[in-house]
Amino acid sequence: MGTSHSRMDFGRAYRAARKLIANPDDLPQVFTIIESLSGGALERIVKQMQGSEAGRTLLAERPDIVPVLMDREALRNLPAGSLGRAYLAFVEKENISAEGLLEAAERGITEWAHLPSELGWMHARLRDTHDLFHAAVGYQGDVLGETALLAFTLGQTFNPAIAVIAMIGLVKTLHRPDARKVIVDGYRRGAKAGLLIAQPWESMLSLPLEEVRGRLSLEATPEYTRINSSELKAAAAAA
Repeated sequence: MGTSHSRMDFGRAYRAARKLIANPDDLPQVFTIIESLSGGALERIVKQMQGSEAGRTLLAERPDIVPVLMDREALRNLPAGSLGRAYLAFVEKENISAEGLLEAAERGITEWAHLPSELGWMHARLRDTHDLFHAAVGYQGDVLGETALLAFTLGQTFNPAIAVIAMIGLVKTLHRPDARKVIVDGYRRGAKAGLLIAQPWESMLSLPLEEVRGRLSLEATPEYTRINSSELKAAAAAA
């Protein structure tokens, strides 16, 4: 019998999945699915991180990256071509923020608000670095880019909740013949790359983006045509 934070709630996940299928922009439902179906994924990720010196240091120090990512003036002053500037360009293009991600998580999470301290930090780190992963890996913030990044994450650390959300994205993009290839390739890229969650991102923001990608064995980002949520909503309305 698992502890309360690792017990799966399939009914709650199903209800959240139906809402997410109807509205791909309903971000709190993503966090509800993650909380409902992750099982012991957080514990497994902690064990993965303990396998590297950088990961062990992060687990010991438990830094909070949100204030760093919120300081857009400091990010703008970083060198051109750096990871930090790439992150800033991403969030400004997509009109999103670290604060917005945090607010969505708070609306979708219930039990995980009371996780043991190490697991609570692990969950927060996964949440808060998500858009930084976008910048490093190179996927855009559209439905296809989000799904490809989830597939990438699945290739790094198996989490049944991420698998379900990736499948929803896959189903929503089946009308595009190139979408499946991009998503499957995301999984392959993730399995090949260095473990992103175990990286000291705070100290890497000033580094050239290409140097970061080289360090982590991140291949060149495949080019693809965006699939925006507005496009999917219009198609559903017309059906």
